[in-house]
Order: sequence, then structure tokens, then C-alpha cells
Amino acid sequence: MAFDGITIANIVKELNETIVGGKINKIAQPEADELLLTIKNNKTQYRLLISASASLPLIYFTDKNKVSPLTAPNFCMLLRKHIGNGKITAVTQPDMERVIEMRIEHLNELGDLCFKTLVIEIMGKHSNIIFLNENRMILDSIKHISCNVSSVREVLPGRDYFLPQTQEKQNPLTVTQEFFFETICTKPVSIAKGLYTSLTGISPCIAEEICYRASLDGGDAMQSLSEPAKEHLFHTFSRVMEDVQEGHFLPNIVYNEEDEPLEYASIPLTKYGAAPVREFSSISEVLEAYYAQKDKVTRIRQKSSDLRRIVQTALERNRKKLDLQEKQMRDTQKMDKYKVYGELINTYGYNLEPGCKSFSALNYYTNEEITIPLDSTMTPQENAKKYFDKYNKLKRTAQALEEQIEDTRNEILHLESVSTALDIALGESDLSQIKEELTECGYLKKHYSKKKKALGKSKPLHYISSDGYHIYVGKNNYQNEELTFKFATGNDWWFHAKKMAGSHVIVKSSNEELPDSTFEEAGRLAAYYSSGRTAPKVEIDYIQKKHVKKPNGSKPGFVVYYTNYSLMIEPDISGLTLVED
Repeated sequence: MAFDGITIANIVKELNETIVGGKINKIAQPEADELLLTIKNNKTQYRLLISASASLPLIYFTDKNKVSPLTAPNFCMLLRKHIGNGKITAVTQPDMERVIEMRIEHLNELGDLCFKTLVIEIMGKHSNIIFLNENRMILDSIKHISCNVSSVREVLPGRDYFLPQTQEKQNPLTVTQEFFFETICTKPVSIAKGLYTSLTGISPCIAEEICYRASLDGGDAMQSLSEPAKEHLFHTFSRVMEDVQEGHFLPNIVYNEEDEPLEYASIPLTKYGAAPVREFSSISEVLEAYYAQKDKVTRIRQKSSDLRRIVQTALERNRKKLDLQEKQMRDTQKMDKYKVYGELINTYGYNLEPGCKSFSALNYYTNEEITIPLDSTMTPQENAKKYFDKYNKLKRTAQALEEQIEDTRNEILHLESVSTALDIALGESDLSQIKEELTECGYLKKHYSKKKKALGKSKPLHYISSDGYHIYVGKNNYQNEELTFKFATGNDWWFHAKKMAGSHVIVKSSNEELPDSTFEEAGRLAAYYSSGRTAPKVEIDYIQKKHVKKPNGSKPGFVVYYTNYSLMIEPDISGLTLVED
């Protein structure tokens, strides 16, 4: 979710409560489009990170320090010259825009009191940090925008500063009911779009939330609203704006089923229903947690992209190979016909005339008369030998193909299990194990180095069932192998999705009879950590570990079992406690 005006309002409230009245102690520019201000106020030191990155503009308090370049950039030097040791006297947000203005007083070279303004514009790719004098003239900016870049507004030293007015939007804090009805509710767009395209600071997410609270579908046409519905929508919108104006914020992050951050906001997002929500004491904590976790997930996916490409390429190659092998196997099904041809020629061909191109005979296997093609240049014995040779060749081909098809199918199952392991990898140590497996199986070249890099310790997922039993889930084939054949004892229970790639799930029974609820919860985990996690129901095989065997020479994680129980269950991990080992 991008920064919106409500999030900015929450940040401004936090800044006013913490740094207004404080002195700027340090100014650093760790990146070309980023500032880190250290501010002391009320015997407390605050680090304020301000980023004008086009891809991820941010402003929040952080405990982390960043390494600065040895030579400070010109913009950083200018700020140090003018507002180093300056006092922050006010932090404001004009008209619910995604803009923060920080007013700073300082003493100039003559000892006179002066005022400057640091403007932080959080506007996606147009984000900027602009330094103004007391007359609101631009002294400098972290990004220079010339007329060649923007015909709307130049951001260059010596130019007068003004807010960009690229869209005709109204301040939502001052909107009247009359304007709401006559302007917003008459737009030929959806309800949600009518809100966020008419009002500053309202993002599509907040617009949808307002519609949800008003019991309306945000995708419905704005002009289809009845008068009572318009009034209800306006009153719902007004209550949200009252909370913003009065500073009643509730910073929170909504998570999806995979515990990945889905959305953040400064107000409760009721539209997500029963989705997991974590509340925070400050919007800075929300932003730091949200983008740190988002960055972690993104980083893992980026790091696994090469492995995914290798696995996907190998899968496609093996599936094509399997299609070709199965087609060749279908072609061998006519080998019995050639055997019969040879036998019938030997049986009835003694009285054939030379040069015959075919002859008819009774097939004593089916009691039907068939016509057998002959090569007129060959004797009956030579024709019979030709058909027996074809039969024997196809028979040998079928025997070889049978083994090859089994190997190819096993290879596809193994690659699908690796693909599933990549989907549930949580950290670089998980990827290291998968990479090691691909190297061992010949999909990656082994790189030798003088100093061997220590492999990070990746552990299986550890859950506690509602009845207190310990459940372990392998995140890759090495962990599956470890869990099943080294960690589990004979009477522990083993779960796996039937005929599909997935994790081995072990329930430690402690030689006790497990309750039905634990069987169901372990089954749900096996379904969730499989390639069928998006299906409504998944069939799960379960059996005591002592009945699970590993064939000699098989791939990591490959097992066989001959008797088992089965259950159909929905993939779900809710109600289970994940233990951080």
C-alpha cells in the first residue's frame, strides 16, 4: 500500500508529539535520495529516516543507523550549514496532501534568528525533499526537476515553491455534504473511485474501507446510489475524517494466511474480516515492520528466482520427455500383432505361391479371419522372421521404456517437491539446502572453493496442536528425510498429501493414542504445505512411521508405503501454534 494522506496525518501527529521543540543534532545522507536526521528532544534521541526513493518513499523513526559516504553530498552539506543545531518549531500537513512541512529556526552567521522549511513530498515517483528559505523560495532539493522533466512545476534553486496541483481534488477535512452529493456522487465512476479521485489523501484502500463500513460495494456505480445510501456513505466518511482530525489513529498491519504483510493503515481495516491483524503503538513501528518483512519476502523470492527457473526448465524438459516416452509406449502396443503374423505365416504359409502380397488365415487366438501383408520379394519363412524381428524389437523397446517412464515420473515428482519447497522457503538457509539438493542431483554445477562457506541451520517448522502434541513439518526434501528416518520413532504418525508434492508431517505420539482433532490438524498442515494448498480439499495419507520405507538409491524425501489411512481435509493452519525453535 502506498502512503496516503491519512498515514501522513498519523506521522505528523507522531512527529509533533516527539520532535517539535527538539534540536537537529546530526544530518546524514546515506543514499542519493535519502536523509537521516538525528534529533534530541526531552533527553531522548530520535533518528528520523526520510526517503524520496521513486520506488519506496518513506518517513519514519528508526533505531538503526546507516553508514554515510565519506564525502557528504552537496544537499547534505547545505542542510548542515543552515539547520545544523536548528530547532524544529512546527510540523504540518497542508490540506491532507502527502506532504510534510517541517519549520526550523536557527541562527545565521551574524547571530540573527532565521527560519527555514524542509518539505517532504511523499508522492511515489515524484517524491522529493525540498529546502526552502523564509520566503518559501527553493534553496535546493535532493532531486532537481527541470522544465525538461516536468512542464507542471520546476524544482530548482531560486524558484518559488508551490504545491503541485495536478488534480482537482478537495480537502476531505473540509468537504460539505452539499459538495459530496452534488460533485462526488454524480461522477460516472464506481463508488470507491469517486472517493479517491475527488479527495486528497484518500487511497483506494481507504475508499474501499469506507464503502465496506457503509455496507456498500465499492465497485458499484456511484450514480446508482439512492438518497439514503448517499447520506449513509457521507456520514460514514465523516466519522473516518473526524477520527483523523482528532488524531484517533490505530496503526496496524493485516496479514494473509501465509503470515505475509498484506496491508497497513492508520485506521482499522474491517474489510478484511477475520484476517490476522497486529496493532502497533506508533506508525513508525508499522512502516518499519511492514517494509522490513515485505523486503524479506521479496528478497527471498528474488534469491530463489534462479532456482525456480532451473527447476521449471527441468520440469518442462521432463514432462516433454514423458509425453514422448508414453507415445513410444503406445506405438509398441502393436507388437503382439506382429507375433501373431509370424506364427500364422509359419502355420499356414507352407502352400503360399511365390510373389503373394498378402494372405488370409484364421487367427486361432480370436477365431477371426485376418489378412496378413507380405513382402512379395521374400519367402514365407523370411516374412515370418521379419515379423518376429519387429515383435522382439518392440518388446525390448517396451521393457526399456517401462523403466524410463518410471524414472521420468519419479524425476517429475522430485522436481515438483523441490518447487513446493521453494514456495514455502522462509529464509536463506532454506534456499541453501534446496540449492545443495539441486547440486547433488546434477541440476546445478558444483563450485569448489578453498574456503567452504558454512551452511546456515534451517530447521523444520514446529507446531503445537490444540491438544498439546508436537507436530513437525519439513520445508524441503532434506528436512523431510531427516524428520521421517532420523527424528521420528516407529509409533509416531506420518502424514503426506496423496499423489502430490508436499512436506512430510510428523506427529510425536509419545506412544499415546492421538485424539481425532490432532489427526485433523496434522492433515490440514500436510495439505497446506503441499502443491494442493489452493484446492478446497486435499486427500491426505497417514500411517505410523514404522510402515514408511525408503527404496535404495531413491531421491531425497522419496518414500514408499503399502497400507495407510486417508482423509479429505481443507488446507489450513489456523488454530495451530507455531513454535520459534
